[in-house]
Amino acid sequence: MSDDLVPWFRRVALYEGISFLVLLGVAMPLKYLAGMPLAVSVAGMTHGVLFILYAVMIGLFVQRSAWSLGRAAEVLVLGVVPFGFLAVERRLRPRVARL
Repeated sequence: MSDDLVPWFRRVALYEGISFLVLLGVAMPLKYLAGMPLAVSVAGMTHGVLFILYAVMIGLFVQRSAWSLGRAAEVLVLGVVPFGFLAVERRLRPRVARL
């Protein structure tokens, strides 16, 4: 794996996961319970940009390292599962400890 990308990917995965939780846990209730659709617009756009960056970084790992397409698909799916970013973090933490 390209160890120089690991710290960046960990950050992107963390921010993407938090933005997803904010979208689901804060913005969606504000839209549907308080009539504030702007919350979803802002949180949704932020999450969308971060998810695209997350997917691009997964592509970089496939291109620069020994990640298989199966592993890339698994990590991509974890990006659309609430709290899935924690599983990604758990898998990458040992690599960062060696840097």
